[in-house]
Amino acid sequence: MTIVDVPAAGIAGGPALPQRRHLATAIPGPRSQELLARKAAAVAAGVGTTIPVAVVAAGGGVIVDADGNSIIDLGSGIAVTGVGNANPRVVEAVTAQLNAFTHTCFTVAPYDSYVDVAEALNRLTPGDHEKRSALFNSGAEAVENAVKIARHFTRKQAVVAFDHAYHGRTNLTMGLTAKNIPYKSGFGPFAPEVYRAPLSYPFRDGGLDGAEAAARAITQIEKQVGVENLAAIIIEPIQGEGGFIVPAQGFLPALVEWANANGVVFIADEVQTGFGRTGAWFASEHEGIVPDLIVTAKGIAGGLPLSAVTGRAEIMDSAMPGGLGGTYAGSPLACAAALATIESYEADGLIGRARELGDLLLGRLNGFRTDDARIGDVRGRGAMVAIELVDPATGAPDAALTGRVVAHAHANGVLLLTCGTYGNVIRFLPPLTISDELLNEALDVIREGLAQA
Repeated sequence: MTIVDVPAAGIAGGPALPQRRHLATAIPGPRSQELLARKAAAVAAGVGTTIPVAVVAAGGGVIVDADGNSIIDLGSGIAVTGVGNANPRVVEAVTAQLNAFTHTCFTVAPYDSYVDVAEALNRLTPGDHEKRSALFNSGAEAVENAVKIARHFTRKQAVVAFDHAYHGRTNLTMGLTAKNIPYKSGFGPFAPEVYRAPLSYPFRDGGLDGAEAAARAITQIEKQVGVENLAAIIIEPIQGEGGFIVPAQGFLPALVEWANANGVVFIADEVQTGFGRTGAWFASEHEGIVPDLIVTAKGIAGGLPLSAVTGRAEIMDSAMPGGLGGTYAGSPLACAAALATIESYEADGLIGRARELGDLLLGRLNGFRTDDARIGDVRGRGAMVAIELVDPATGAPDAALTGRVVAHAHANGVLLLTCGTYGNVIRFLPPLTISDELLNEALDVIREGLAQA
């Protein structure tokens, strides 16, 4: 495939790309169609794609395809490239590491960057207790290890996840994940001793406040599982794939209090919310909760595969030497990227920038909602915001409308992602390096899509 030349124009937090929306061809263009044809012949059908383009460059707030189309990025690789794609600090750090060595396996011949990342995570995660961290490759792998560690520490087996949860696509994490299609259907049987409790979902909870929703969940756990059997509860402080659901105030603290009182490990899955996305280092901070274990991935390494479990030293240290690890876990390349990513968040004020983007998104989307009853809810924190689209007469989820709006956005050069159990939620995950001008232009396209749908 021929790669188009990309004009140069400097942008902080990304490569030299013009920060604009530009359509040189229809989407997909001929070169992207060529790649899609090759994909169909070479890649398993179960590996889907969201937008039909062949990406050749990305940075700031745009991605550029092989046909010369410049598309506004409101997905960040599913909340991965918060510091911008090809962030200069990340590129420099990874290049230096490539020139030193690419791999030894930390559990064979260790290196300091793994320890540096662990020390940084211990410092940044909520709570001033003594902590330990272990590094892995993916969010699902880290979730599995968090559950494994909790079971080993408590000597109990049961684990409770929540309605609408998404925790991954491995066997155990499929069991924790709620949504059947496309994540679970036909892939069972799943790992045993996994149970589900009701989440606080303010838009669909019939007025339950956080304390009432927590009492409902706790009662179900006590009656259907039993604290004497329960190793851990695992929850996303703001759900990701489940629909960007922000639990009612007080729901999470009540669960933490109950877990602490009953010797149950509280695991916060911050794979999508972690590292500044919500306008705090971690979404747990918004309600002042301190998880026993916290799972991170996605945005922690600027686009390289890295994940972690960080938690109370006594829990993390309960596993025997050799019980945690993996051949590529804590890759030196990914560790170098993570350290540069942390530096970028701190030096470039990106957590504050997430709050600014959240104010812009919530302000404009709530304005759309005032004029359009099909937008049933606008919710989120920081640069993690969503709209839920419904039938205005019944409040029923409207997945078809959602699909039409997203198709309009893609055809007009705006990358959007959907989510939600009912397929009716549009999520906004812009890189924190995007400009206000680009984000407003993308929102104009979405407003057009709503009008035309």
